[in-house]
Amino acid sequence: MSNIANITVFDGAATPISHVLVPVSVTRKDNKITALWREQLTGVPLEGQVTLQTELEQLKSGTWHYIATVAVPVMESISGQNAAGYTAAPKVAFVDTERLEGYHSRRSTITGRRLARQLLTNLMGNVTTSVAPATAGFVPELVDQLISAT
Repeated sequence: MSNIANITVFDGAATPISHVLVPVSVTRKDNKITALWREQLTGVPLEGQVTLQTELEQLKSGTWHYIATVAVPVMESISGQNAAGYTAAPKVAFVDTERLEGYHSRRSTITGRRLARQLLTNLMGNVTTSVAPATAGFVPELVDQLISAT
């Protein structure tokens, strides 16, 4: 199994910025393993931090179900203060969320799951040339090998 550890990921900004997601927790309940990572920026409240959550579960039918969710909170812009000089603390205005979810038969193979993941990855990136699929990392291991971080 993958040991839960920091994840460094770059955003898609014009000048890319790396985001370091640190492990927060791993929980097991029934047949489900849930792992949570969160960015730890100083000066930004916890609810304003980027998060990644993965879930892996084998359903009663034997089908494997996984979810990887990235949440990017957007903070309100604070402008001005009241007559007494009080400035409200910033709050989360909204959260942009992306989710990868899959269902695979217990008869599926690593190769088949990797193929499906890579097709979706290439479609999302508008990749029109041959590229080697990523085979290591928390999401590829979750999808391809059905291994959750612990």
